[in-house]
Formats: sequence, C-alpha cells, structure tokens
Amino acid sequence: MSNQLKFSNSVILYPLLFVMVLWVVFWVESVFGHNFNSYGIYPRKLEGLRGVIFSPFIHGSLKHLFNNSVPLFVLSSALFYFYRDIRWKVLLLGLLLTGVATWFIGRASLHIGASGVVYMLVAFLFFKGIFSKQFQLTALALVVVFLYGGMLWYVFPVNPEISWEGHLSGFFVGIVFAFFFKENPIENKKYEWEKEDYNPDNDPFLKQFDENGNFVELPKELPKEMPKEESIERKPIGVRIIYSLKKSPENKAE
Repeated sequence: MSNQLKFSNSVILYPLLFVMVLWVVFWVESVFGHNFNSYGIYPRKLEGLRGVIFSPFIHGSLKHLFNNSVPLFVLSSALFYFYRDIRWKVLLLGLLLTGVATWFIGRASLHIGASGVVYMLVAFLFFKGIFSKQFQLTALALVVVFLYGGMLWYVFPVNPEISWEGHLSGFFVGIVFAFFFKENPIENKKYEWEKEDYNPDNDPFLKQFDENGNFVELPKELPKEMPKEESIERKPIGVRIIYSLKKSPENKAE
C-alpha cells in the first residue's frame, strides 16, 4: 500500500470520464430520440440483469442526471486520491454488487441511475474513514457526512418515484467494503519512543532529567580549537624618495 498521498492526473481524469459517459448517454437519448430505460434493472427477471451494468449510465431527466453527477465526481475523486490501491475494486465491484442487490430486493419496476453507486461511495468513505482511526481519513469521513449526510433519508421508501432499493443496496455494499478492505492507505507514523529498538538512555531529551524527574543542566561542550592561521611571509616594501634641489636666481638691483 502507498503510504504517501500524492496528487496525480488520474485522481481527476477517471472520475471526470465516468461522469462524461453519463452525459454522453443522455445527450444521445435527447438528440436522437432514443430511450434506454428498458436497459435498467428489472428485479427478478433474467433480462433485467443487464441493467446491473447499464443502469448507472441511464437517467430519466436532466435534473436526475445533474443530481447524480456532482456527488459522483466528488466522491469518486476522493476515492481515487485516498484509496488509490483499491479504487478500481471498490468502484467496479461496488457498481456490480449494488446492481445485483437491487435486482434481488427491488420492486417490479425499472431501476435506473447512478445513485446506487453514489450511496455506495458515501458509505464506504464514511465508515472506512471512521474505522481507520487515521486523522486524514477521519476528516474525509466527516466532510462526506457533512456534504451528503442528508441523503440517508432516501434509503427508506419516502418517495415512490425514487429507487430507495438501489440506495439501500449501495449503502449496504459500501459498509461491507469498509469492513472487507482492512488495509489502510496511509502508514501510521511512529515516534522514536514508540519503536521497539528505543533506548531511553540514548535519548538526548531524557538525559536532561535525573531519576527523580528533576532538570539537570548538561555540561556545555568546549568549542573545538580553531586552526591556527598559516603564517604568511611578509616582505617589507621599500619606498624610495628622491629630492631635487634647484638654485633660485639671484635678485639683481636695478
């Protein structure tokens, strides 16, 4: 597992491509007059199993698509940044298992949309962050619950037009993944005193205290003898002064 969090283009690129596919599918439906709803999940029918793969990319309206696009991009980007070693397993397996669970427990109706994947990511990022006991992942969990905690109500049948079965399936799969993927992506740093080979006698900080915990001033180290400067032979500089004597002309009386 990687123990350092480093940003890379894939953190944004792959989630963006995933969301763009959703918009391209909706654009094709709108421009060419197609309706892909029949490719959604129809529970407990054999042909309804194809929706396990296709349903996350199909949306019934522009509002439905927009409401799923923003959290899908944000949550998948967080997944790709913090959990890069298991990101594809969580995303792809989560998509498939959420669809299969919806196929088992769903009502006899077509279930479409990526909201099940969104709920899977919310549950995974939240519970995995809490279980990890690492402050970076715990902070991420708190951000997720702050942004999308209100979505929890929609795992219950509060609106007959919403596939709460898909939401519940995704939420359950996310919790299972949080337990299943036990490895932490960030290595817990240990202080020197937490290491097995730690010897308190060699600790420069503890040397300042005696056995009773009283501060003891350590003797100051004498400065090392400075190297003597190399003697440089200096030759006297001779100065030659030349005086010139001129006779002044005699003053003649007129």
